[in-house]
Amino acid sequence: MTYRTLTRAFAVSGIAALAFTACSSGGEKDTSAADTDTSTEAAEVVVTDCEPDQATAGATPDTSPLKIGTLLPETGTLSFLGPPEIAGVQIAINEINDAGGVLAQPVELATGDSGDTTTDTANTTVDRHLAGGADTIVGAASSAVSLKVIDKIASAGVVMFSPANTSDQFVCYPDKGMYFRTAPTDVLQAQALAQLITEDGAQRVAILALNDPYGTGLAANAVEDLQAAGIAEDQITKIIYDPNAQSFNAEVDQIKEFNPDAVAVIGFEETAKIVTRMHEVGIGPSDGMLVYGTDGNMGNALGKGVAKGLLAGMKGTTPLTDVGPEFEGRLLAQDPKLVDFNYAGEAFDAVVITALAAEQAKSTAGVDIAANINSVTRDGVECTSFAQCRDLIGEGKDIDYNGVTGALTFGPAGEPSVGSYGSLEFDADNNLNTVDYIVVES
Repeated sequence: MTYRTLTRAFAVSGIAALAFTACSSGGEKDTSAADTDTSTEAAEVVVTDCEPDQATAGATPDTSPLKIGTLLPETGTLSFLGPPEIAGVQIAINEINDAGGVLAQPVELATGDSGDTTTDTANTTVDRHLAGGADTIVGAASSAVSLKVIDKIASAGVVMFSPANTSDQFVCYPDKGMYFRTAPTDVLQAQALAQLITEDGAQRVAILALNDPYGTGLAANAVEDLQAAGIAEDQITKIIYDPNAQSFNAEVDQIKEFNPDAVAVIGFEETAKIVTRMHEVGIGPSDGMLVYGTDGNMGNALGKGVAKGLLAGMKGTTPLTDVGPEFEGRLLAQDPKLVDFNYAGEAFDAVVITALAAEQAKSTAGVDIAANINSVTRDGVECTSFAQCRDLIGEGKDIDYNGVTGALTFGPAGEPSVGSYGSLEFDADNNLNTVDYIVVES
């Protein structure tokens, strides 16, 4: 399945080709991004040039029923992402079981909450799944939460498959070849964000990012991409903040003093407080400032957390493909209360890929599934559903699963080599709308 309604393509060379001339602001002394980090450690771009770990199939197949556990945010700072991901997992399970299951047996699902980094919920959930014999754990949504439990899951020989982790720390992480994700890395999202900002003509940019692997990594990559687009180093400031702080006034005041013409906020639910403060000092989106967000905050939940109209004109990116009304209808049938569809397609595809890898391995053992995941997404006969792909596997054919999120084409690190992002914008009623789609490649 190819990407649908994707009207713009943007790769590394595309950023480099953009040439926006940066200008000084009133002759004041400018500070570079590195000079304004307020974290205890300056964020650096994670090295992604490596040979990722690969899993090796075991000697004895396991033909017992496939057991999948979820580690998705039912509570915590990313709880707004939970409902669509949970719905995506469930309709995938339904589709697989309606088609006869995996190895002719129904897939067993056990749900679980990931919480966030302020709790030990994720560890408790993982312990329960491992004790219950899970072969694959779908989650977490938060990169920081995944980093808390990835070693435990990988060491148990269980697949960890995130639909929403975007931190580039996972590319070279020593995961024994057991970690995968359907969400593209933030190396790609940074490119999409830089395109959105530079297309609006911004020439002096402030980036405000939370201090965790997601925030610092995306911010660092965004700085590099903005500079590659032609914005001078001294025209970019980067401020790293503590997401658990009671107030963000100091950071917002720093932004105002820098006098940017665009602000990118890379955060979670605390973005509501940040944008409210920005409005109080006259630099919010409804005040005419170009303000951008990313997948951690670009959801309708943010619109419910601030005064009506405060987000008008705020733009941003999130991993998103045009999944079409049929898939959205299936999600709403599963959960009529859904207000966002973020990462629902990625969650669906994670489950289907897991099931197909088990079919190809003729085993439900975690290491056997892991050893087959990358290959079912590339370099074979194209297919677009579990039943179609499974039947091709049964005929002895190599398959290339293209899911609801498009042509996945996993690389050695177990992640998509192509990223599709929604170009989003809040309207005057704080409702989020998808304006366009941006495709970037590693």
